[in-house]
Amino acid sequence: MRLALIPAALLVFISAAPAQAQLLDKLKEQGTGAAKGAAQKSVVDKVNKKLLDEGRKNQCAFKVDSDQLMPGCDQKLKNLASNLVDAKKALTQGGVSGGFKFVVGGHTDSTGDAKHNKELSERRAASIVKEMIARGLASGEIIAVGYGSEHMLVKPDNTDAKRAKNRRYEIQVQI
Repeated sequence: MRLALIPAALLVFISAAPAQAQLLDKLKEQGTGAAKGAAQKSVVDKVNKKLLDEGRKNQCAFKVDSDQLMPGCDQKLKNLASNLVDAKKALTQGGVSGGFKFVVGGHTDSTGDAKHNKELSERRAASIVKEMIARGLASGEIIAVGYGSEHMLVKPDNTDAKRAKNRRYEIQVQI
């Protein structure tokens, strides 16, 4: 009979308390997840910037209209592989564990057939992937993508020097 003395509104509040606690827990988890996501994005952004910078320093040239690397690239490829190992460590230490891939993007200048350039850029990116795997990177951690001339650094690429800047590969982390 004592329950009769408790107002109905209070009974509703008391019975809703477990649901409210669950809601608060869920909101807390979402807040923690958002903070973790922002921290991971910051780590990925730093790693990507470093990979771009190092990739530009360690560009290997390819034979004309080919996916074969020019002689003299061995040290540059070793440097790239070392940078990828460092990037993996930075990602892991930054809380980005698993679920990421290194994407080697191949790029060409704007001369020639667009379809051919896209295929050539993919073959060149695949050549870099093959070299990175040969130097110890796991094959499941790296992929090749060909962009052709879709993402030029220099527009218009109307001189040999400008076209040379657009013929490149870039490595980025994708989560």
